[in-house]
Amino acid sequence: MVRIVSLCLSASASAAMRLWSLRLKYLDAPGLVVLWQEALLAQAVSLGETRGHRSHPQLLRFRHQIVPVPVIVTYLQHGSAEEVIRRGRFNASRISPDWTYTQTEVSTGQLEFELPHLTEKLRKRNPERYTIQLSTAVPAPHPLFNVVPGAVASWECGA
Repeated sequence: MVRIVSLCLSASASAAMRLWSLRLKYLDAPGLVVLWQEALLAQAVSLGETRGHRSHPQLLRFRHQIVPVPVIVTYLQHGSAEEVIRRGRFNASRISPDWTYTQTEVSTGQLEFELPHLTEKLRKRNPERYTIQLSTAVPAPHPLFNVVPGAVASWECGA
């Protein structure tokens, strides 16, 4: 397992980026679009193509991988696949090519932390999806992640 150091910005900075550990099917359309944009930013950070957001806590899970780019590329590939299922139009050519599919770990505590956070977002902006979300007792992870026992990630603000 990757050791992650604690780095927490202000609550408003933490809210500015969310790279969900939850399966993307739980997101509504606006949530999926924002996730796509933020994951592309994370890819740019991992590739050294931007200086913005380099210290954001949400990026620590990727930066602390032995080779971070394949992890974020895998994350993006699943975002693109989810958008195809929904008949959307994400430009998959923006995903960095030539990287091997990989997986990493997420703790049960992290999934349990994210579920009510997402549920509250859905309550405010998508009542239909919110109602469906209420029936999710045990959240499924994003396919990038293998679930392991554990607490909320140390980089998670407000945990």
